[in-house]
This record gives sequence, C-alpha cells and structure tokens, in this order.
Amino acid sequence: MNYISQNQENKNKLLERFVKYVQIWSESNGELADKGIFPSTPQQFDFAKSLKSELEQLGLSDICLTEDCYLYGRLPGNSDTKDLEDSILLMAHMDTVDEVSGKDVKPQIIRDKKVVDFSGDETDTIITSDGSTLLGGDDKAGVAAIVSAISFLTDNPQIKHRTVEVLFSPDEETGHGMDRVPLDLIKSKCAYTVDGGSLGEMETECFNAWSATVEFLGKATHTGDAKQGKMVNAAVMASTFAANLPRHKAPETTENFEPFIALMNIEGTIEKAEVSLLLRAFTLPEIEEEKRTVEKIAQAVELSFGGKASVFFSQQYLNMKEKIGENPQVVERLEKAYNSAGVSIINKPIRGGTDGSRLTEMGIPTPNIFTGAHNFHSRNEWCSLNQMAKAADVLVNLLIEL
Repeated sequence: MNYISQNQENKNKLLERFVKYVQIWSESNGELADKGIFPSTPQQFDFAKSLKSELEQLGLSDICLTEDCYLYGRLPGNSDTKDLEDSILLMAHMDTVDEVSGKDVKPQIIRDKKVVDFSGDETDTIITSDGSTLLGGDDKAGVAAIVSAISFLTDNPQIKHRTVEVLFSPDEETGHGMDRVPLDLIKSKCAYTVDGGSLGEMETECFNAWSATVEFLGKATHTGDAKQGKMVNAAVMASTFAANLPRHKAPETTENFEPFIALMNIEGTIEKAEVSLLLRAFTLPEIEEEKRTVEKIAQAVELSFGGKASVFFSQQYLNMKEKIGENPQVVERLEKAYNSAGVSIINKPIRGGTDGSRLTEMGIPTPNIFTGAHNFHSRNEWCSLNQMAKAADVLVNLLIEL
C-alpha cells in the first residue's frame, strides 16, 4: 500500500502553512543558550503557541506546551492490525539560527520554476527570502511537512495508521535542543527527525561534536611603557592562535567524511581574550586528534607571549551511526516509506547534527529525513515545494507502512 498524499490542493495548503511559519520570528541565541538560558529566546514561544493552536484544530490529543518550550501532541492510531500497534515519534525544531537574521522574513514565491530534481518533475514552486534575511526552511520546512502529513491523515480517517507522536523542540540550532526534552511524555521506541536537505536524502550517521573555548590572559600596562614584558596582549595572543589553526582543517576546505575545526568567535582586550571553536569528526580518534591540535597551538602561543592560555572542551553530541545500527528495523521501515512514496534514497552523512543525534544517545534511535530546504543558514536559503511535499508523502507512508 502506498499514498501520494500531496495533490495540488494539499500542496497549496502546505505552501500556505510554510509561508505562515517562516514569517513568525523564532530565532534562538547561542550565546544565551551556552549560559544556561532555556529556551534562549522568548520568541520561540510565539511559534510554539501558534503551532499548538493548529494541533488543537487538527484534533490531536495530549497536547502539551512545556515551560521549556517543547510542544508535544499525539494522534492515536485507528487500526486493529497488530503490526500497526507500535507508535512513531516525528520531530522538527522551531528555532532558526542566529548567524543570519530570521526576523521580518519576507518570503518570495516563484511559481512554475523550471528545475530538474531527482523526482523528474521539472516544474516546481520555489520559496526564498527577499535576500535581507534567511528563509527559515531549516527547520520550518520540516515542521510544515509533519503537520501536513498529520492533516492528511485526520482528513482521511478511512486510512488506517499507527499512533504518531509529534515533538517540536526549541534551541536545536544552539546545540541545546535536547537539554530538557520531556522524555516522560514520549512513549515511542523510535523517532524520525525531519531536518534534512534535498529530496531523497536519508541520514543515519553524523559528526561527533565538541565545542572548545580557549581563554587567554595577558597583562595590561600603559602602551607607552609596554616593552620588556610589561605588556602581554591577550587579544594578540588570541589572534595568533586563530592564525595558526590548520587551514586544511577549516570547514570551508573540507567535505564528505573529512573532519574540521571551525573558528566561530574571537573577542577580547589586552587583559583577556577568548576564542570559540567547534570540533567535528565522524570518529572519536579524529576528535581526540583535533583536541591535541588545539592544545598544542594554545601552549605554543602561551610560551611565545608569556601570558596564560587555558583550553576547555565540552561534548555536544555523538555520531548516531552505531546506535541506529543496533536497531536495523528503524531504517528498514523508513526505506519502505521512501519507496512507497516514489522517492529514490540518497544515503549521506550529516556534516552536522540534529536533535535526533542526542535523542539516539538517550536510547531512542532517530534517523533524519529530507525537507526540501537548501543553502541552510544563509540569505540564499531556498525551499522546493515539490520536495517538501514529498517529505510529507514519506511521513504518511511511514505511518501506514506494515
């Protein structure tokens, strides 16, 4: 059995829903999240409250918006078939990244765009911003696909489906999306994030992720009397450290399974400066090598300048490949849903992570599904309506697949 649920009428509803979502400001703040403020921004509640009303209109049960801004809902199954007894959790995140503004998004709809995608359908509707902000397809395309799949099932009660739980989370972009996840609400033994990119992508492995903070302490004195070790400039120490990071390990010089060390922020004064880094690799030995690289450069700068350098590492998430591999049925079920929806599978690693990475660590295996969004975290972000609709089709077939 298979369903291609997104006919033109449903596509129009999906487009309307997505355009509404991207105009709701829900940008998170990484700096505040790292300080323990959760959710990191109040505007994430604005989107959550709007979604809560929509889930109520669709007739979901057990709807709950927690004080930490997680939105949960449940659509009970309607089948007596034993194979459809087990429930599935669908997830997407509500926040947008703070690297590019997500406020006052003005979506631009380009209809009948001639494109070539993997479905062979050359006519598409493309959604972009006006170029002054990002679009917010990451991950409002995923949210829209989930709600559209649920809407299709509630509009067609004759279709027998398993129970589905939905969870929309805050602060995924800050790396803190699962910090306070309400595990007590979740009954499903497996989950699927809808937070990927191009049509057909299926992701079951991701980076191992650590953050690093390198703190430099210097000595301040009058600049006219600074020689002979009286002044140690922490800002220059930080700049020297950054300049000595290996160029071949920068994100912009790596691809596929290559690891990287990303300089995210540098700031400071003569007395104190700080460098923020992201360490990413698909294996733990590679992560350990990156840690040693950071420490060696920091030590060399400390010896050269005579100041003090301290390095602090923090684990963010782990590669979900091993845990998902222990539960092959979770991927097999998803592969069937892709095939039933007429979508060719493209297996690729995530050069990043999702809330599913963390949830997998917590014992709920969580592969990632495409959304049709492209050029994430940039003013050039765009989304394909055809591909977003196909993501919804995959979800429908996932919920009815025996």
